[in-house]
Amino acid sequence: MKYSHIRQEAYEANMQLPKLGLVLFTFGNVSVADRSLGVFAIKPSGVPYNELSPKKMVIVDFDGKKAEGDLRPSSDTLTHAVLYKHWTGINSIVHTHSTYATAWAQAQRDIPIYGTTHADHNTVDIPCASPMSDVMIQGNYEYETGIQILNCFKERKLSYEEVEMILVGSHAPFTWGKTAEKAVYNSAVLEQVAKMAWLTEQINPGAPRLKDALIKKHFERKHGPDSYYGQSL
Repeated sequence: MKYSHIRQEAYEANMQLPKLGLVLFTFGNVSVADRSLGVFAIKPSGVPYNELSPKKMVIVDFDGKKAEGDLRPSSDTLTHAVLYKHWTGINSIVHTHSTYATAWAQAQRDIPIYGTTHADHNTVDIPCASPMSDVMIQGNYEYETGIQILNCFKERKLSYEEVEMILVGSHAPFTWGKTAEKAVYNSAVLEQVAKMAWLTEQINPGAPRLKDALIKKHFERKHGPDSYYGQSL
């Protein structure tokens, strides 16, 4: 019963992925952490979404070692563990192979900030980490994927608390957040922005990036100190 709350949260968040059209078959996973217990709950490896239940979620510590559960955790578990261990402000991680975001990852391109939908959520291009080196691939692959993400943010001087999404070059997207709801939301937003950017380039291959003034306006009206989007509590 000690882990029932994060098992339930992880189950509900994983079930959102097929509903939002972000996964096909078993192509993705969500994890939810309880930092006071030093563990996270994650989807079991290779289990179809329609066969999941809270009880089937696997409990893992921040070193990637299974703490409780009858099934093997997701093959991406070590990537989640690395991010939780180094980025202490996040409590949920989502990995999908959603079509448009993955296409940008396979193209090894950042997603340019073309419009205000993008600017509502980020003030920068969505980063695409460089493809992993052969040495990293031949090593502990899933662990190294986490390192690949950390290195990209370090090299680009990005904050994981401000930019809650990344494309892993030649692979697929990861998103995160302080809650499971926000992490899944970020995954859906990333897919939509990726689709819009692709369509923009089909219509106008020379489309300009969004003006700085519009980037600032749209981000700050939702997230700035004088934000006015939504309702006051």
